[in-house]
Amino acid sequence: MVASLIFAHLRLRTVSAWAPATSTCFRAGVPSTLRSPLLSSSRLFSQGPEGNAATEEKTEEEKAAIKAEREARKAEKERFKAEKKAKKESDRLIREAAERIEDVTYLSYDEQNSYPKVGDMTRIMSRSRTGRPFQKVADLESTFKAGDKVWLRGRLNSIRVKGGSSFLVLRQNSFDTIQACFFKDKEDPEGSQKMIKYLKTLTEESIIDIEGTLEEADVRSCSVKKLELKLERIYTVSKAAAVLPFLVEDAARSEKEVEESQGNERPFPRLGQELRLDNRWIDLRAPANNAIMRVQSAVCQLFREALYAEGFCEIHTPKLIAGESESGAGVFTTDYFGTTACLAQSPQLYKQMAISSDLDRVFEIGPVFRAENSNTRRHLCEFTGLDLEMAIDDHYMETLEVIHKMFKHIFNGLETRWAKELSMIREQYESEPVTFTDEPCVLHWPEAMEILKEEGLDIGDGMGDLTGANELALGKVVKEKYGTDFFMLDKYPSEIRPFYTMPDPDDPQFSNSYDIFIRGQEICSGAQRCHDPELVLEILAKKGIEASGGLLTYVESFRHGISPHAGAGIGLERVVFLYLGLDNVRKASMFPRDPNRCTP
Repeated sequence: MVASLIFAHLRLRTVSAWAPATSTCFRAGVPSTLRSPLLSSSRLFSQGPEGNAATEEKTEEEKAAIKAEREARKAEKERFKAEKKAKKESDRLIREAAERIEDVTYLSYDEQNSYPKVGDMTRIMSRSRTGRPFQKVADLESTFKAGDKVWLRGRLNSIRVKGGSSFLVLRQNSFDTIQACFFKDKEDPEGSQKMIKYLKTLTEESIIDIEGTLEEADVRSCSVKKLELKLERIYTVSKAAAVLPFLVEDAARSEKEVEESQGNERPFPRLGQELRLDNRWIDLRAPANNAIMRVQSAVCQLFREALYAEGFCEIHTPKLIAGESESGAGVFTTDYFGTTACLAQSPQLYKQMAISSDLDRVFEIGPVFRAENSNTRRHLCEFTGLDLEMAIDDHYMETLEVIHKMFKHIFNGLETRWAKELSMIREQYESEPVTFTDEPCVLHWPEAMEILKEEGLDIGDGMGDLTGANELALGKVVKEKYGTDFFMLDKYPSEIRPFYTMPDPDDPQFSNSYDIFIRGQEICSGAQRCHDPELVLEILAKKGIEASGGLLTYVESFRHGISPHAGAGIGLERVVFLYLGLDNVRKASMFPRDPNRCTP
């Protein structure tokens, strides 16, 4: 009996352990839970062998119920997981939508409040005139005060974001800068978060638009020192690459500053000339280099002003010509519809024909091409010529006086009207203003030869052209003796001058020609021109030059009557290079052309 009870008890526990906690079975239509491992003693003793079998066997209905409940629990679990996943995804999308920075299409200043405060500007394609009142950084301190709201466009010169604060510097025109700042606003945490996030994506040298309120400040590192901008809106107009060939701040350092840093733990990089020229557009963003281009423009402006005041007329001569315009200078040739044409080495022949056209005083600013394989610091294959020609009454000194007056106007104008640009340049490239005399300082060839002899320089028979060393030595002595960096040397030997040069009336070995120097280096070559057609042909024959093609029409213009005349050709880049005391003429050329460079 006891054994039967134990056996029944164990079997019941096995069934209980197998069955789910919430499962039920039916006996005679009455549900009975299987949670308890033991049956009551009355039920245990009342069951016979048939009762035990009924307990162990489940009906199809019972099995179906157990399966249904199991599947229901599984479905409930899956539903819960799906709802949790959906909620997580929804939260993510809501968060991303709140943080997403959309591109901004800015169409109207009047609708500004409907636009996001940060973002990349959609491509500006002349959709509308927005009406935004953009200001110049250079005018802020003189025109505006703290509390004024302004729009500015410029380059992102630098940016620093840390925590909830950010400082950036906006640059205009290469050297006008202002600091803008942003601090996290507790009253607008979402807007502040979006602003900080966007500021972190900006790259230096990008073009940006910013709006904000001016506040009083003390900023020593910017050109605007008493004001800064509290940033409220910022849009990127043109995004710069994250990695540039070099940094503008590195291009703006002086050689002295770079050299002194070489012993430091983190020395400044020394940028090579080829790297700079390969990426010239970045190099020209450096304040000094940018200012050099403005000084180049200023020289042209002052050249025009001075000559217009003297009654000159600006002309424009052909650059495709049938033959050489300068004997002894290399020439570039090109096919011209089956014949050979040359790129003009100067406008010389056409300036003289202008005099024959009764344009008594003319000048031109234009390109000059020289196919000379000269890889020096002062030669270019293409440069800008400042040329002039004028009728004279009696003597070429009339022309030298006009040229001297013109250069005085240029030198004085640069130091007064372009003082800001010169200051920027001299911070990086040290130089002093060019000294000059009130009246022309003119040396004659024999005097120059005596000076060079006394300096111990080899001048041969005294009839050869000056070397670079000779020019520098002569300039040094002239500076010591006459107190000027700017002087003229005339009466060059005829053998080393072009065919159109008038011979000296007393000694045909010499000529009525002249060169002009700054700091001991030549910037200009000129002469009284030979206006007699027979004498021109005679000189051409002596020099072994065939009078054909374009030269025939040139000589023909003299046969119809022409005034005596003189003139000069000046190299613009040479003037800028030497006036500023630069170490290479390429620094004075926007995109220089030399024997090894024809790009960019």
